[in-house]
Amino acid sequence: MQKLKAGLSFMALTVMLFGSFAKAAEQAEPGDLKILVFGASGKVGVHIVHEALNRGHQVTAVSRNPSQITLDNEKLSVVQGDLLDPVSVANLVAGQDVIVISVRGRVGKSKDPHDTVAFIGACNVVAALRELGDSAPRLIQVGGSGTLEVKPGVLYADTLPKILLPKYLEVEIAGQILTLQYLRSVTDVDWSYITPPKNFTNGKRTGTYRIGGDQILENSHGRSKISRADFAVAVIDEAESAKHVQQRFSVAY
Repeated sequence: MQKLKAGLSFMALTVMLFGSFAKAAEQAEPGDLKILVFGASGKVGVHIVHEALNRGHQVTAVSRNPSQITLDNEKLSVVQGDLLDPVSVANLVAGQDVIVISVRGRVGKSKDPHDTVAFIGACNVVAALRELGDSAPRLIQVGGSGTLEVKPGVLYADTLPKILLPKYLEVEIAGQILTLQYLRSVTDVDWSYITPPKNFTNGKRTGTYRIGGDQILENSHGRSKISRADFAVAVIDEAESAKHVQQRFSVAY
């Protein structure tokens, strides 16, 4: 490593080593974006919906079973939709400002990562956005930590013991990697790929997190984690700021 310049501040050094800091609660302003969320009833999706509503945005929560979403808010619309159906997707994304995809799963018991919901959904949404042209909303795809590097050129997914990894999870991780590869080939749609750390927690919303790139962010104790509530803060921060268009970025404490 090159010698650090003597005048480098402690904060600059910290950011260099561990990623930039964000203080969402102090920086974000309420807005009136139209945000559509696929996977709104999921463990992460429900926090994204809450965060967006709390900031005053118009939210459309999509579910194949709308009865699963019981939240009552004047700025919330709950609709039936299917991310795997191109026609359903095209009908839903028109007129929105931001599309968020936060999904898991695969088609049937397929072992092909092309059959994961995340990959098919990304392809369907990108196709629909292309049809909308200049009026297309932005896409924020929630990825998986398996796509991050533990060191240059080595993915976290490659370090997981396959013998202990359930087959369905192995396929889903491969699908997340495939989805990121696909989005990086897309240059005519505004997308962002936000990646969580190794572990989600059920901790409270603090509004604070760090921003990184392709490598896993760890704290001073070597832990890589964030609460689902604070991950949702990062998602809506990106919806409001569009700081990582056509980029993958990661967040963690």
